[in-house]
Formats: sequence, structure tokens, C-alpha cells
Amino acid sequence: MDDREIAQRAIPLIDLTDLSDDCTREKIDALVARALALPTPVAALCIWPAFVAQARKALGASPIKLATVVNFPDGGEDVGAVCGATRAALADGANEIDLVLPWRALREGREASAREMVRAVANCLRGGAILKVIIESGELQSDELIARASRLAIEEGAQFIKTSTGKTRVSATLPAARIMLGVIRETGGRVGFKASGGLRTLGDARDYLLLADDILGAGWASPDHFRFGASSLLDPLLEAL
Repeated sequence: MDDREIAQRAIPLIDLTDLSDDCTREKIDALVARALALPTPVAALCIWPAFVAQARKALGASPIKLATVVNFPDGGEDVGAVCGATRAALADGANEIDLVLPWRALREGREASAREMVRAVANCLRGGAILKVIIESGELQSDELIARASRLAIEEGAQFIKTSTGKTRVSATLPAARIMLGVIRETGGRVGFKASGGLRTLGDARDYLLLADDILGAGWASPDHFRFGASSLLDPLLEAL
């Protein structure tokens, strides 16, 4: 793929994100305005729950989806609180929920706790909303745990599995992505994949797209199946166009 082809493929796959600790209403207005001005629409905006209602109103009739995060970034185990946050976000207009898996519980051998969280949040969804489960691959520390987290998320109702919150020392990596995409292939290829954290260059986009093509076939990496959670990736892609 040449640079222009990469950009043409990658821009519609971006979840344009602001999950900064100092996010403000003004920054959300700027994020929405940027998304609406793009020549090629991104897949979604991904923002804190507090700003969902504001962004929903600003997006108007745009086809851009609106994603938010729950149990983020810590990946705790309070199922009731996370379900409450999920219902509130959906009521405010979110289309997509990015849930942090209780990865510490999984790493400590308490898989049932991780399963319970994913299952409970999946059961909260309505109106065609989708669930993206963040497995925090950089903290799981083994290929086996990355694969196990991916499988349990899929088994309990995730429509996407996502590498990372972007808030830990190790975020998205190609080796973790290869494992996750392999699990997706093994389970029928119906669930999507999102690479998040640390993706900044045209080369990063090329590497992940080629990996998806290799494992799941050309054409699989559409917005329904593949996302980049990386706002800093947008500028080099636009330059390549």
C-alpha cells in the first residue's frame, strides 16, 4: 500500500479521542468541530461520559458514532457502579461503550469476576449500542492471558476487543494485536478489533492494517470490525492525502 491508500483506508477507522485528564467542554466542542470538518468522516468520537450529552447535541445528524468509557482507566470490579454508568451514558446518547476489563482479577486467577463484568455490561446495552472491551494487554504480561482475556470478552458479549486504555506504560503492540486478531479468527471473525494507545505514524497504521489483512483477509478491516483509538494519528494521515 502506498501512503495515500493507507490514509484512505485508515481515516474512516479512527475513533477520534479526547480522554485527557484536563478535558473541558471547550475541547469537546473543538473535537466535534474537527470531526465534522474532515473530508472523510472518522468512525467515532471517544470521550469521557461527562461530555456525551454535549457531543451528541453538537454532532446533530452526523453519521459519526459517539463512544464513551466505563470502568476507566482502572478496571475495577464494582459491577453495579459500572452498569449504572453505562445506562447513564446510553441515555445521554452514546452509541458505543468502551469497558475496561477487570484485568487484575484475571491476572490473579479470578476469571469469574472478569466474566461477570463483561456479561453485566453487555446486558445493559440497547438501541443497537455496541460493547468494546479493553483487555489492557500491556498489563496482562503473557500471551496466554491476552488470549484468555480476548476469548472471555467475546464469549460474554463484546462486539470489539481493544488493546489498551492508553494510560499504562505499555499500550498497543503488534505482538498483542496478533494474538487478539488470531482469537477473533478462531471465533469466526465476527468480533472487531481496536488498537489504542501509542499509534502516531503512517507506518503504525500500515503495520496494523497489514496484520489484519494477513490474519482475517483483505476487506475485513472496515469500521464495523476495526478501529484505531489514536487522535495523534489523524494529522499524518491527512497529510498523506
